[in-house]
Order: sequence, then C-alpha cells, then structure tokens
Amino acid sequence: MWWQSALLNWGCIPELSNNCVDMTNASSTYLSIVIGAVIGAIISWLIYSQQKRTSHKQDYALNQIKVIAEHLERILKRLEDSDKRHDKTLNTIMELDKRIDLVIEKQERLLEASRTSSS
Repeated sequence: MWWQSALLNWGCIPELSNNCVDMTNASSTYLSIVIGAVIGAIISWLIYSQQKRTSHKQDYALNQIKVIAEHLERILKRLEDSDKRHDKTLNTIMELDKRIDLVIEKQERLLEASRTSSS
C-alpha cells in the first residue's frame, strides 16, 4: 500500500506497476539514486569490514611483536648478567694464575739458591 503511494508521487514506473506506459525522468532519477545508495552502502560495508579485520590482525601482530621484544630484552639482560659473572670469574682465574706464577718463580729461585749454595 505504501509503495503504491510512493509510485504515485514518483510517477509511472512500468517495471513496478501493471497499468504504466513509461517511466518519468523524475522516477528514473529517484530509482537510480536509491539503487546507487544501496550499492554504495554494500560496498562501503564490505570495505569497512575488510579494514576492520585487517586492523585486528595488525593489532594482534603488533602485540605479538611487543611480547617477543620484551622476552628478548629479558634474555639480553640475563646474558649481560652472565657475561659480567664470567668476566669476574675470568679475572679471578687470571689473578690466581699470576699468583701461581709468582709462587713457581719463587720456588725456582729457592731451588737455584739451594743448588748454588750446595755446590
């Protein structure tokens, strides 16, 4: 019923009514606008939906990258701490090596001194 009153306001549309001879320019324009609006709305919704999906995927990827970066920072901190401990251990070993060398030199001198005094 409502569509019949709309047809009377728009003019004669032979595709939609039986007793119509020809479509007027005004009704043709209105029908084209409505069809264009529907097609435009569908295309806009498809684009929006695709962009929203892409945005969610990008957010997920960025969050994963952030988690991985934080994990790598913790690993790097552990490696730095381990490197410091190894440097400290190496320095201690080097210091012990120097002391051992001094003790060996001292013993060699004592041995030479005892040999020269015995002869």
